[in-house]
Formats: sequence, structure tokens, C-alpha cells
Amino acid sequence: MNAARTLIVDVPGPDLTPAQGNFLREHGFGGVCLFARNIRTPEQTARLIRDLRDVLGEDAWIATDQEGGAVLRRLDVPMPPSPLALGVIGSEAVAREAGAVAARGLIDLGVNWNFAPSLDVNVNPQNPVIGERAFGSDPALVARLGTAWALGLEAGGVMSAVKHFPGHGDTHQDSHLTLPVVDKPLTALEATEWPPFRAALAAGVGSVMTAHIVYPALDPERPATLSPALLTGLLRERWGYGGVVVTDATDMHAIADRYPHGTAAPLALAAGADAVLSCGHGDLETHAEHARALEAALGDGTLAEARVAEALTRLEAAARRFPGMPRPYAAAQRGADEASVEGWARAALTCAGTVPRLHPDEPALLYVPRTAPVGGPYGDPPSGEALAAALRARFPHLQVALYGRETEKPDLSLLHAFPDAPVVLATLDRWAPPTWQPRLAQGLHGRTAVHLALWTVHDLGAPLPTLATHGFREVNLRAAAAFLAGG
Repeated sequence: MNAARTLIVDVPGPDLTPAQGNFLREHGFGGVCLFARNIRTPEQTARLIRDLRDVLGEDAWIATDQEGGAVLRRLDVPMPPSPLALGVIGSEAVAREAGAVAARGLIDLGVNWNFAPSLDVNVNPQNPVIGERAFGSDPALVARLGTAWALGLEAGGVMSAVKHFPGHGDTHQDSHLTLPVVDKPLTALEATEWPPFRAALAAGVGSVMTAHIVYPALDPERPATLSPALLTGLLRERWGYGGVVVTDATDMHAIADRYPHGTAAPLALAAGADAVLSCGHGDLETHAEHARALEAALGDGTLAEARVAEALTRLEAAARRFPGMPRPYAAAQRGADEASVEGWARAALTCAGTVPRLHPDEPALLYVPRTAPVGGPYGDPPSGEALAAALRARFPHLQVALYGRETEKPDLSLLHAFPDAPVVLATLDRWAPPTWQPRLAQGLHGRTAVHLALWTVHDLGAPLPTLATHGFREVNLRAAAAFLAGG
């Protein structure tokens, strides 16, 4: 019995070297999770996936995080909208089709496991890691749309992993950085956090991903990822779930700081998980430590062989259901998906106040940061230059002021040079915007202006009308530009 088959690992770059291939073959891991650093061109990624399956076997899992919106790994295919944008639209049919779009962009290369969607209910405005990754703050809405998205994904040949069980929506801490605690009574969890998971699991989704969070009402000591009370007692025994349980990444500080050197892996399997996600971000020794920890636990009896055998049986059954055979992305289908994504970007636009329309033949001013910091699950940042290009396509006389985050005071010369021009003040940030933006917003009183929010809708302390896109991809930028032009 090879317990390392329960480990889903990562690899350093876009190509598999002979030494890396030998390492993977020697340990016989169960699969690989691809990140943005692994994905360059379709040809390169397809070759990498073929090489991975050559060394790990045809039933090896190839996984990634293609959630939509800000969390995307493959960027050269139609990009599904953020879950929050789908929540604004509110249609199960659209959510299911968005999941299918995600699937087509993955199975095209042979990726057969997507760690998505998030079924967290975003009830805490201070949540640092969920935000637009959630479909909304209404458990019933999240249940409807999240289940539809997952089923659309799976109909396309890619297994979903609904996450982060049993709920990451009411935290003010990021489990990438520390260990959050959700100290809510069972009645509150049953009313808010659990309905989306129960709906998706009842619908038969292939897998569920655990949260690195302590829930004292069920287990005062261990995070859900390592808790028999949650993974076996609640998920398996009370809810009767028979699919795959996979952990969130064990390199996250919530786990690694307390259970170093792979020691979380046997604890997770003993608790009821079937697969452990080990991310070394280029350090393969991390994966070897996890494999050694599993073997040691089997040797001393703290991890039962029967538990590992059960986990492997579930993974093998799921692999038969989602074999990962590449399905070419037909040009006609891809074109139809691009059109759908464009339509969804327009449908997800929301306005607060009366958003002015801009005249295409007259000057307009854009104040925007060059970029915004990202962290946690986010990979690529939004771009002020990309927004300027999208607006300039509609407004050829656009005047642009780009600023780095270190800027304390924006250059007001454009305001004086164009005293009658409307102002677009664009925020790109997931977290707090740079301090100059609220100051500038407060100085625009009496002038035609709009707050264009590409990610989080921030309170700038001024009564500016707001146009929110719920996404910063190019499709969102085009939708915003068309709206401001009266389209």
C-alpha cells in the first residue's frame, strides 16, 4: 500500500525536469495541483500534464483553482465571472453554464479536478480571504448557485471540490496566515454556514475541501482539516457523504505553524480526509516529508491501513468517474463562451446613485493606481493601464493619471487643466485603497465624477455615484467602458 498516493503535490515550474520526474515516480503521489507558475501556453501545459501522467500513472489527478473572477490559473480561455458577479445575476442556469465554461477551459488540457467553487457564505465584511469568491451573503442563494456551478463543472468532465467546509465566510482572519476560530453555536452554523454544503453534497458533487479553522462547537482543539468530529462524525456519519474529502493546502500557516514537516497529513487522513494537498512552492522536500510522515504513522499504528485503503478506494472510484481525457475546445464553442462571458460581465454591473454617462468626443479624466497588492489565493493583480486602454477605446480624449501606492498626494494638475471634464476615480483593491483616493474623492464635491470599483466596493467617504464591475478582467473593463459610454 502506497500511502503517498493520497498526496496531491505541486511542482516548481512550467516544465518537468528529469530529476523532478524521478522524484515524483519514486514516491508515487496521487496527483499534482497546477498554479499560475506552471501554466504558460496551451502546448506547454499539455506537455507538462502528459509528463506528469507518464510518471504518476494515467489515473493521476491534475488539479487547479479555476474559481472565476480574481482566482484563475489559466488565463488564455474564456474566464468565468467571479462568484459574486453570478450572485448579482442570480440565475442558476447562468451559474451552471459558468461552471461548464470553467470545465471546458480545463478538460481541454486534461485537468480533471478543480478546487472550486467556494460555498462560503460571506456574512463578515471584514473577511480578508473570501469576499467576491463567495456567491453572496444569503445561504439559500449560495446553495442554489454554488450547487449549479459545481454540477455544470462536473457535467464537463472536471470534478468539483466545494469549499471551505464547514464554512470560511464568517472569519476576520486569513488561514493562509494564521488559524481562525469561528466560535458560533451549532444553531448558527446550521442556519448560515451549512445549507450550501448540504445542498451540494446531497446533489452528489465529487469532493469537498476542508477549512483550516477551529469550530469550538464541534471540536475545541483541532481545525476542521484534522478533526474526526467534523470529517467523520458530521460529514460522513451525520450527513452521509460518500465522496472524496480533500484538505486545503498544508503549507498554509494555520496548519504548517502547528503541524510542521508533514505531520498534518496522517492526522488529516485519520480524521477522515482522503487526499492531502501538499504545496511546497518549489520545495519538493516538503512532499517527501509528508510521505515520510504517512509511513511513520502507519508504522506506529496512529494511522490505520484500513483508513488509507478506504481513502485510496474513494480516489480511484472518483478517477474512473473523471478520467481526465482531454476534450478539445472547439472554436465554435469557445466563441459562444466568449460571448456568454461578455454578456455576464454586462449583466453583473451594479450602480449606486446616478452614474453619469460620458461623452465620447469630450475629455474625461481617469485617476487610478497602477496596480493593487494581492495575496492569499490571488495570483495576478488588476492593472490600471489595462483599465485606461479599455476606456480609451471608447473615449479617445481620455486623460490618465496613474499612481503607485506610495503616492501620498495625487497630482491635481489634470483637474485644473480640464475644469469641466468628468472624473473617473477607479479603485482596484481587494483590501483598503491607497489613502490618496478617499482624499481625492472628497475633493470632487460639485464636479461630475464616478467611483468605478473593479474589485471590492470601498467607502471613499464621499457621496460619489458608484459603478461596480465585480471583477477586474478585461471583459469587466470593456463592460464598464461600454456602460459609461451609454451602451
